Amino acid sequence: MIRSGEQLDLLAWAPPETVLSFDPQLIRGNSYSSRLSRAISVSLDSCGYSRAEIAERMSHHMERRISLNILNAYASVARDTHEISVSRFNALVTATGDRRLVEFVAADHGWSVIDRRYLPMIELAAVQEHRRDLAKKERAIRGAVRGGRW
Repeated sequence: MIRSGEQLDLLAWAPPETVLSFDPQLIRGNSYSSRLSRAISVSLDSCGYSRAEIAERMSHHMERRISLNILNAYASVARDTHEISVSRFNALVTATGDRRLVEFVAADHGWSVIDRRYLPMIELAAVQEHRRDLAKKERAIRGAVRGGRW
Protein backbone atom coordinates (compact mmCIF):
# COMPACT_ATOMS: atom_id res chain seq x y z
CA MET A 1 0.00 0.00 0.00
CA ILE A 2 1.29 3.44 -0.94
CA ARG A 3 0.51 6.29 1.41
CA SER A 4 -0.45 9.60 -0.16
CA GLY A 5 2.84 11.27 0.80
CA GLU A 6 4.86 8.46 -0.81
CA GLN A 7 3.09 8.29 -4.17
CA LEU A 8 5.22 9.31 -7.11
CA ASP A 9 3.86 11.96 -9.43
CA LEU A 10 4.82 10.90 -12.94
CA LEU A 11 3.79 14.27 -14.35
CA ALA A 12 6.14 16.11 -11.99
CA TRP A 13 9.22 14.65 -13.70
CA ALA A 14 11.36 17.12 -15.57
CA PRO A 15 14.36 16.32 -17.76
CA PRO A 16 17.75 17.17 -16.30
CA GLU A 17 19.26 20.50 -17.24
CA THR A 18 21.86 19.62 -19.83
CA VAL A 19 23.06 23.20 -20.25
CA LEU A 20 23.59 25.53 -17.32
CA SER A 21 23.82 29.22 -18.05
CA PHE A 22 23.50 32.56 -16.30
CA ASP A 23 20.21 34.43 -16.26
CA PRO A 24 20.79 37.03 -19.01
CA GLN A 25 19.23 39.71 -16.81
CA LEU A 26 21.95 39.18 -14.20
CA ILE A 27 24.88 39.61 -16.58
CA ARG A 28 23.72 42.48 -18.77
CA GLY A 29 26.42 44.84 -19.94
CA ASN A 30 27.55 47.07 -22.78
CA SER A 31 30.54 44.93 -23.67
CA TYR A 32 31.80 41.39 -23.46
CA SER A 33 34.20 42.42 -20.68
CA SER A 34 31.46 43.92 -18.55
CA ARG A 35 29.23 40.85 -19.04
CA LEU A 36 32.17 38.61 -18.10
CA SER A 37 32.79 40.64 -14.93
CA ARG A 38 29.12 40.33 -14.02
CA ALA A 39 29.18 36.58 -14.71
CA ILE A 40 32.21 36.23 -12.44
CA SER A 41 30.46 38.26 -9.75
CA VAL A 42 27.28 36.15 -9.96
CA SER A 43 29.32 32.98 -9.83
CA LEU A 44 31.27 34.16 -6.79
CA ASP A 45 28.08 35.18 -5.00
CA SER A 46 26.28 31.90 -5.67
CA CYS A 47 28.97 29.22 -5.42
CA GLY A 48 28.71 28.66 -1.67
CA TYR A 49 32.22 29.85 -0.79
CA SER A 50 33.35 33.27 0.39
CA ARG A 51 35.48 35.29 -1.98
CA ALA A 52 38.44 34.81 0.33
CA GLU A 53 37.93 31.04 0.14
CA ILE A 54 37.71 31.22 -3.66
CA ALA A 55 40.95 33.23 -3.83
CA GLU A 56 42.60 30.60 -1.63
CA ARG A 57 41.25 27.73 -3.74
CA MET A 58 42.45 29.45 -6.93
CA SER A 59 45.87 30.01 -5.33
CA HIS A 60 46.08 26.35 -4.43
CA HIS A 61 45.10 25.31 -7.96
CA MET A 62 47.61 27.63 -9.61
CA GLU A 63 50.33 27.12 -7.00
CA ARG A 64 50.72 30.90 -6.77
CA ARG A 65 48.94 33.52 -4.75
CA ILE A 66 45.73 35.06 -6.07
CA SER A 67 44.72 37.95 -3.83
CA LEU A 68 41.20 38.74 -2.77
CA ASN A 69 41.73 42.21 -4.21
CA ILE A 70 42.49 40.90 -7.70
CA LEU A 71 39.55 38.47 -7.52
CA ASN A 72 37.28 41.39 -6.64
CA ALA A 73 38.75 43.35 -9.57
CA TYR A 74 37.82 40.53 -11.97
CA ALA A 75 34.25 40.69 -10.67
CA SER A 76 33.99 44.49 -10.93
CA VAL A 77 32.64 46.17 -14.06
CA ALA A 78 34.17 49.45 -12.85
CA ARG A 79 37.70 48.01 -12.86
CA ASP A 80 37.81 47.33 -16.58
CA THR A 81 41.61 47.22 -16.76
CA HIS A 82 41.63 43.94 -14.82
CA GLU A 83 40.63 41.19 -17.24
CA ILE A 84 41.09 37.62 -16.11
CA SER A 85 43.64 35.46 -17.94
CA VAL A 86 42.76 32.01 -19.27
CA SER A 87 44.81 30.21 -16.61
CA ARG A 88 43.18 32.23 -13.83
CA PHE A 89 39.76 31.71 -15.41
CA ASN A 90 40.42 27.97 -15.36
CA ALA A 91 41.39 28.21 -11.69
CA LEU A 92 38.19 30.17 -11.02
CA VAL A 93 36.07 27.49 -12.70
CA THR A 94 37.87 24.84 -10.65
CA ALA A 95 37.46 26.82 -7.42
CA THR A 96 33.77 27.58 -7.89
CA GLY A 97 32.75 24.44 -9.76
CA ASP A 98 30.49 26.72 -11.82
CA ARG A 99 30.00 25.31 -15.31
CA ARG A 100 28.03 28.44 -16.24
CA LEU A 101 31.32 30.31 -16.56
CA VAL A 102 32.52 28.01 -19.34
CA GLU A 103 29.07 28.12 -20.96
CA PHE A 104 29.33 31.93 -20.96
CA VAL A 105 32.46 31.74 -23.12
CA ALA A 106 31.19 28.92 -25.36
CA ALA A 107 27.79 30.49 -26.06
CA ASP A 108 29.34 33.42 -27.94
CA HIS A 109 30.60 30.90 -30.50
CA GLY A 110 27.32 29.04 -30.88
CA TRP A 111 28.61 26.14 -28.76
CA SER A 112 27.39 24.68 -25.53
CA VAL A 113 28.97 22.97 -22.55
CA ILE A 114 27.33 19.73 -21.49
CA ASP A 115 28.11 16.96 -19.06
CA ARG A 116 30.18 14.23 -20.77
CA ARG A 117 27.69 11.57 -19.72
CA TYR A 118 25.30 12.94 -22.37
CA LEU A 119 27.78 12.49 -25.26
CA PRO A 120 26.69 8.92 -26.15
CA MET A 121 23.07 10.10 -26.41
CA ILE A 122 24.08 12.96 -28.68
CA GLU A 123 26.08 10.59 -30.87
CA LEU A 124 23.09 8.22 -30.99
CA ALA A 125 20.83 11.08 -32.11
CA ALA A 126 23.34 12.01 -34.83
CA VAL A 127 23.46 8.39 -36.06
CA GLN A 128 19.66 8.20 -36.11
CA GLU A 129 19.46 11.45 -38.06
CA HIS A 130 22.03 10.14 -40.55
CA ARG A 131 20.07 6.89 -40.90
CA ARG A 132 16.87 8.89 -41.65
CA ASP A 133 18.76 10.91 -44.27
CA LEU A 134 20.07 7.72 -45.91
CA ALA A 135 16.59 6.16 -45.90
CA LYS A 136 15.18 9.29 -47.55
CA LYS A 137 17.90 9.21 -50.19
CA GLU A 138 17.29 5.49 -50.77
CA ARG A 139 13.55 6.10 -51.28
CA ALA A 140 14.32 8.86 -53.78
CA ILE A 141 16.69 6.62 -55.74
CA ARG A 142 14.21 3.70 -55.74
CA GLY A 143 11.50 6.06 -56.97
CA ALA A 144 13.73 7.30 -59.75
CA VAL A 145 14.63 3.73 -60.79
CA ARG A 146 10.95 2.66 -60.84
CA GLY A 147 10.00 5.73 -62.79
CA GLY A 148 12.60 4.99 -65.43
CA ARG A 149 14.45 8.19 -64.73
CA TRP A 150 17.70 6.43 -64.09
